[in-house]
Amino acid sequence: MESKYAHDDLKNALEVLKSGGIILYPTDTVWGLGCDATNADAVAKIYKLKGRPTTKQMLVLIDSPARLSAYLREVPPLAWDLTDLSTKPLTIIYPGARNIAQALISPEGNIGIRVTQELFSQALCARLRKPVVSTSANLSNKPTPRIFSEIEKVIINGVDYVVQYRQNDDQVHNPSGIIQLGLSGEIKIIRE
Repeated sequence: MESKYAHDDLKNALEVLKSGGIILYPTDTVWGLGCDATNADAVAKIYKLKGRPTTKQMLVLIDSPARLSAYLREVPPLAWDLTDLSTKPLTIIYPGARNIAQALISPEGNIGIRVTQELFSQALCARLRKPVVSTSANLSNKPTPRIFSEIEKVIINGVDYVVQYRQNDDQVHNPSGIIQLGLSGEIKIIRE
């Protein structure tokens, strides 16, 4: 990360997350809307801003596979290999979610979690010591912006803090792969 610039961004973003606000930030995939994933009111703000039905769950980022057990009743053994061996961003939908805002948990009890390798989002999760919601920075049913300049003004104006770091990055990023993982090692590919 670019020293002071990113450090100030990180400090400001953390203050907003801790106070229940929402941020617009770079992730290991596309730009995301984020909040403390354990704060139900903050999660509700993101649903409202996006105009997203609450029946469509959002995923969360964590900084390390070691944090999985805090948010799952049981970590499927295959999860460790998948997170270690994945060469591109991979969101895994796990059964038995816990300690997360209820709106993020599917009716079946599942939660989508990605271990981020991107420096800013990883540092954000590590310093917050909680998962951070990561949903694409677009209105529901609109195209996912792949770079900052594609984000609509209504989204930018609707957050409590816009991270400056990587705004000028014009490298196109894509959403993560998504798989669903069962406790007995069953795998279902949702998005490659």
